[in-house]
Amino acid sequence: MTVALRRSVRAYSAIAAIVPKMFMAYSIWVWMSWFVQIIAVIILVAFWRAVFSNTATVGGLDLATTINYLLLAMIFRSGADTGIIYDIGDLMRDGRIGLTLLRPVDMQATFYVQNLARIGLDTLLALPLALFAWLVYGLALPSDPLVWLAFLVTLLLGNAVLFCFDWIIGCVGFYSTEIWGLSVLRYGFGLFFSGALIPLDMMPDWLRAIATALPFSQALYLPVSILAGITPLSAMPRTWLMQLVYLAVLLVASRLVFTRAVRVVTVQGG
Repeated sequence: MTVALRRSVRAYSAIAAIVPKMFMAYSIWVWMSWFVQIIAVIILVAFWRAVFSNTATVGGLDLATTINYLLLAMIFRSGADTGIIYDIGDLMRDGRIGLTLLRPVDMQATFYVQNLARIGLDTLLALPLALFAWLVYGLALPSDPLVWLAFLVTLLLGNAVLFCFDWIIGCVGFYSTEIWGLSVLRYGFGLFFSGALIPLDMMPDWLRAIATALPFSQALYLPVSILAGITPLSAMPRTWLMQLVYLAVLLVASRLVFTRAVRVVTVQGG
């Protein structure tokens, strides 16, 4: 058992190491993303200052809290976008899905490890943006280590929930010859309901209830609201219990759906 575990650790470590190499191979996109993100921050702050010009609070949040939340959401946005649907569609499109399925590692676990590696790398690459937000707009970060620990646990659980959800949607690709449209639709829904555009506190009660019930908010709004001081530490036991139940249900569902869908693989390329 120990030998098998070591082999698995080495295999998945090698898989995770591929992610930064891919980013370095296309480093021009890193520089461009920094430029685009800084422009987006400038526009974002200007927009919300205009929104709050005639009011002190919106949805119970003041201007400083809102801007701080949205800056943090931009920095940690990678946790709310697994890219699984597009990746599966890409494998189907060029015929690599057959080789991927034949590899002596679990396909879902492989994608999850790559997803974690990407989140870690994206967080490191977001440091210049965080520095800009801190110097120019006074980005406030909590000093309590317990807040950071709660944020990390919530982020990892929320991202795992979202990963299983995206995996289920991605399995539709096994029944289709093109999944691009579905990935775009999922991205749009995720962008709105994750809390990336506005804090969920500003939504009407009925819409907020829908947003919190969907898995998108688990990976962005919940962890970022902890850092922004919107969600207190006292709410963590209930939050984690909800995430664990959500994760258990979606994990079982994702395994069952994948087991069924892989039997009807359609490959365009090859």
